[in-house]
Amino acid sequence: GLNFIDLMVRQGNIDNPPKTPLVPGFECSGIVEALGDSVEGFEIGDRVMAFVNYNAWAEVVCTPVEFVYKIPDDMSFSEAAAFPMNFVTAYMMLFEVANLREGMSVLVHSAGGGVGQAVAQLCSTIPNVTVFGTASSFKHEAIKDSVTHLFDRNADYVQEVKRISTDGVDVVLDCLCGENTGKGLSLLKPLGTYILYGSSNMVTGETKSFFSFAKSWWQVEKVNPIKLYEENKVIAGFSLLNLLFKQNRGGLIKGVMDKLLNLYNNKKIKPVVDSLWALEEVKEAMQRIHDRGNIGKLILDVEKAPTPLVS
Repeated sequence: GLNFIDLMVRQGNIDNPPKTPLVPGFECSGIVEALGDSVEGFEIGDRVMAFVNYNAWAEVVCTPVEFVYKIPDDMSFSEAAAFPMNFVTAYMMLFEVANLREGMSVLVHSAGGGVGQAVAQLCSTIPNVTVFGTASSFKHEAIKDSVTHLFDRNADYVQEVKRISTDGVDVVLDCLCGENTGKGLSLLKPLGTYILYGSSNMVTGETKSFFSFAKSWWQVEKVNPIKLYEENKVIAGFSLLNLLFKQNRGGLIKGVMDKLLNLYNNKKIKPVVDSLWALEEVKEAMQRIHDRGNIGKLILDVEKAPTPLVS
């Protein structure tokens, strides 16, 4: 699976970026080739998907058993590689952090991306949840059925949301950061929850520019705890990778994956795969995410031959 965090790793826009040489990637699907001595519950030949702490973009991947899950019989390998990061992130934010319930409303940015589409699908499993989404206008036709209200990512979505729901929304899921932090907080109803789970505005052009990074950072509204208290608002952050690999919550994530696979088996959710790319085409695939051209998830397929370039 190819994720926005991979672009941030490439540009060094993360805390403690790893030293090169490096194989990137945090999730994959494939067939079990070998097992550790004490591994139970899996056999060689099993179809599985897994979280990996780097090194997922490889022909052979090694990861602890607690991060590995069996793939349902009718799920393809590309769907399985698109499943763990997006759906676990969306589920944890909606149900573990924001406590989504019937009749609530959610604002999600990048509604056409992998997490955005997972959020929309999970919201549809709860009655009467209103989903406000922002996305590039060329994606609207393809994703308009997945959200209740769709806005152009460059429009003044704050006014658009307030026109429809005067007192705002219950949940804001922000993967952009920058000036959107203040906008998101201003849209929260009393007892509403704002969750930052990414900072894609920090990703700059082909090379990283310190100044655009700093500008984005300074646009972040400085949060005043007294104001939060007076306005009855909740502000939260969510990083799945830190939860898995730094904070040892693999057991919690396993319980979430069980619930998600149950939803998949009951035809309630289904990963949206944008496109498949050969490993040699990773530069072009990353550019597609950078340009926000994708609807759903991009997958690197080790068995795919590069597409010949047309002159």
